[in-house]
Amino acid sequence: MRTLELTRETKKELLGNLLKRNPGSYTQYENTVNAIIENVRNNGDKALFEYTKEFDKCEITADTIKVTRAEIDAAYAELDDRFIEVMKKSAENIRVFHEKQKRNSWIDTKEDGSILGQRILPIEVSGVYVPGGTAAYPSSVLMNVVPAKVAGVERIIMCTPPSKDGKVNPATLVAADIAGVGEIYKVGGAQAIAAMAFGTESVPKADKITGPGNIFVALAKKACFGHVSIDSIAGPSEILVLADETANPRYVAADLLSQAEHDVLASAILITTSRDLARAVSKEIDGFLETLSRADIIRQSLENYGYIFVAENMEDAIDATNAVASEHLEIITKNPFETMTKVKNAGAIFLGEYSSEPLGDYFAGPNHILPTNGTARFFSPLNVDDFVKKTSIISYSRDALSKVHEDIELFAKKEGLTAHANSIAVRFE
Repeated sequence: MRTLELTRETKKELLGNLLKRNPGSYTQYENTVNAIIENVRNNGDKALFEYTKEFDKCEITADTIKVTRAEIDAAYAELDDRFIEVMKKSAENIRVFHEKQKRNSWIDTKEDGSILGQRILPIEVSGVYVPGGTAAYPSSVLMNVVPAKVAGVERIIMCTPPSKDGKVNPATLVAADIAGVGEIYKVGGAQAIAAMAFGTESVPKADKITGPGNIFVALAKKACFGHVSIDSIAGPSEILVLADETANPRYVAADLLSQAEHDVLASAILITTSRDLARAVSKEIDGFLETLSRADIIRQSLENYGYIFVAENMEDAIDATNAVASEHLEIITKNPFETMTKVKNAGAIFLGEYSSEPLGDYFAGPNHILPTNGTARFFSPLNVDDFVKKTSIISYSRDALSKVHEDIELFAKKEGLTAHANSIAVRFE
């Protein structure tokens, strides 16, 4: 794994290289995605069935597009009971964590008769996209759906592509059932996003779409934003490990590879103040690559976006960490909690050598749908607030308005909006 001195130049090179992974860079696919969206918007189910036949090699109809209860029950029968119990435990941990995020509506009344407040209500329909293909991610089903349930969303729909035989991955179906999805539709890709954004004869229109997907899904979410709310336009997975000489190199290497195995665009970065640790981690990585099943993907990922940086001091290391604003940040230092206080930008922070990133992916409870590509500088993990809408409440009595009406009229006139001013003034003629 390439090892570099952390300097102003190498940090700039790193940030520039990581930006190449931004989904917004893949403009060559936008025309294709836009054409799919327009076709679904204009032709509804007909377009969905045609795309499913073309891309998934599967014939579906209005009678078979929706997953039945019998199919869900059959999925349970296909899975190991132990795995089902683990998913249930994970769902409960996610629920408990997100329950603490709930906020209540509020009203503030004053003696002059003015009333201000905020009403918080769940959105009506939440749509979740779940990728299909060779990989299934039931953990992402739980992470997308459970916060929506906690927020109080009554109708949750899910789209996921079918296999050639018209079936959906059994782990995906069971996770959806455990989480509380009410409707599951066999449709994938950009066409699924368009279906949930605009609605078809079979697929209802959603108020918000969440969930990961390939570049076509990401660009479809971007194109449909405004007609429907979305969580984010997610980029490839990434991990940054911030470590000093106290870190276990075998643990650090294993954690870096846990993200590099996602795909060839995944990013795995170590920033350390210890040259000895850097050498030891690189050696451990070479050893792991001899045994891991996805070694070919990992090697390509590390060649593209894998780095070990040796910093002169922890201050420089933390400065670079904040600049990267990684999706996953592990802090393995002598005092990780103290180090954390200096970190401003990260999607999720894992503290100490026994808080490996997969703990967050699968089980701890905090959401694993996190900001990528440096957007942790201004975005947050998926949370309960993503599934509610806030409405402001304003009520003034005549007495309360009389005390401030001249101020409001002046403000409106200074902006040249005399009708605004008049709307206030007529009440005191």
